Amino acid sequence: MMLSAFAPSVQFLIFSYGTVVGLGCGLVYTATVTITCQYFDKRRGLALGIVSTGTSLGGFLYATGQNKLVELYGLEGCLLIIGAVSLNLMACAGLLRPLHPPGYYLRQREALQRAEEEEERGPARPEEPPQTTGTAAVAKDPLIARTTRRRAVGGACCGRWGGGATLHRAYARSTGRFLRDRVFAALCVALFLFTLGAFPPVLFMEDVAQSEGLVDGVGALPLVSIVAVATAPGKLALGAMADLRWVNSAHLYAFTMAATGLALLLIPASRSYAALQVLSAVVGFFSGNWSITPYITTRLVGIDRLPEAYGVLMFFGGFGYLLGPPVMGWFYDWTQSYDVAFYFSGGCVLLGGLFLFLSALPCWERTQREKARPEIQRASNCDKMASVA
Repeated sequence: MMLSAFAPSVQFLIFSYGTVVGLGCGLVYTATVTITCQYFDKRRGLALGIVSTGTSLGGFLYATGQNKLVELYGLEGCLLIIGAVSLNLMACAGLLRPLHPPGYYLRQREALQRAEEEEERGPARPEEPPQTTGTAAVAKDPLIARTTRRRAVGGACCGRWGGGATLHRAYARSTGRFLRDRVFAALCVALFLFTLGAFPPVLFMEDVAQSEGLVDGVGALPLVSIVAVATAPGKLALGAMADLRWVNSAHLYAFTMAATGLALLLIPASRSYAALQVLSAVVGFFSGNWSITPYITTRLVGIDRLPEAYGVLMFFGGFGYLLGPPVMGWFYDWTQSYDVAFYFSGGCVLLGGLFLFLSALPCWERTQREKARPEIQRASNCDKMASVA
């Protein structure tokens, strides 16, 4: 982000701010929610809601403060200040510790321990003649000792990356298993439609108000800030509701999508700025369903496979984020109005919620059990005939 302050062209800004910052935000968010899911079991939904409220507070402060920062320090100074604040993520990330360290970390630690043991055993044989190579030289020369340690660690890493093709094939097979799950595949499609339809209108709500003559310039409390503020209680409330035993988390997610879609469909019919503020608050509240997305994923695939499954899910969400703003801008260029764009956005979100709701119905499980029963009975009859024979 700080590098974007020195961008010489728009193409460089797309790379530095769009690609690099987007990649970093995706990595930070995925790691945070997966580690949180590992630490909490009984109140996992509420814990995810509390953790994710920080993004809502940051979105509110950023949306309300960026205009002031641009006025005082210019665009370059604004990017430098926000980038400097973002560097504190490194200190916060240093406190995060997964309960189960990854395999490559354990292998590297084991290689380091073996190298240190060889160093300690080196001076224990004084009767041997001095050597320029080997463990004795390692013990005498710290530089060689560090080199040996790096080689030991590097050998473990090379062994790990040597089977890269096998790892890729295993990853592709596990991804296929995830997508063969009916509810998980429906959740991927629903998240794609949600990010395709619900995210772009947030960016264009202020333009809608200005184009309709409902407000002159940017208000003291922009609509984007209202969305960000309303997202915080939405994340807390939806996370707490997901922990209830009688609540189906997939159906809860589908309900939030339906409510968001209806609010988006009502925005073109709004004829006052107060109505837009209310609808922005509704969109923000139900957009807090991001707090229950990792909760649903954990219920579907288990805590051990959560990082991989959540990465697949975020791929579909990121694809919707990528396509949403250009598609909405194309609708505006085509019609010179935001009405069709908002109808398209609301329809996408409603369709995703309906698809997820139908896929998570219990009747599918009952049908599968009924289909499996005749096969079991047929197999038992065959066994009886074999035993009689």
